[in-house]
Amino acid sequence: MLTVRFGIPQISTGDILRAAVREGTPMGVKAKDCMDSGALVGDEIVVGIVRERLLKDDCRPGFILDGFPRNVAQADALKETLAALGKELDVVVSLDVDTEALVERLTGRRTCRDCGRGYHVKFDPPAVADRCDACDGELFQREDDQESTIRHRLDVYQQQTAPLIDYYRRAGLLSVIDGMQEMNAVQEQLLAVCRTS
Repeated sequence: MLTVRFGIPQISTGDILRAAVREGTPMGVKAKDCMDSGALVGDEIVVGIVRERLLKDDCRPGFILDGFPRNVAQADALKETLAALGKELDVVVSLDVDTEALVERLTGRRTCRDCGRGYHVKFDPPAVADRCDACDGELFQREDDQESTIRHRLDVYQQQTAPLIDYYRRAGLLSVIDGMQEMNAVQEQLLAVCRTS
């Protein structure tokens, strides 16, 4: 929604890393073991791919970082990278969601093996179970969307990522949105926060 509204790219570290895993790049091979176990991929790898991505032409008017930074060291590296590019963050948004709701949302995700389209078994199911509406490909659950992996990722979040809330609050950049609201309400608040920054 934000990419369409503002005409800027969404940079998802998860998507970049999954592409590297699919392509079997050296970085992808290193990242795969971490991703499958729910651990965070090393800072050096993640910071490097984000830096490379921010140098692309479509990022000149702006960008949305999704899933990055994940810890204070990455936040510091991002600040240095942006300063070197003559840019700075406008706003950092934290969507506040109940743990059990997160588990339900993430474990219900399914992806088409053929075209990559995403579904959710409860919130956005396909017309035919386990088949893609667009291409009739098989739907599967990613390894990193299994419940044990999700719960481990949430533990890692509490230890490593939650400190970013205070980090960005002290910097005057943090906006917290209640992610338990209806999707339209969350989107309206998100747009309002981004318009004012």
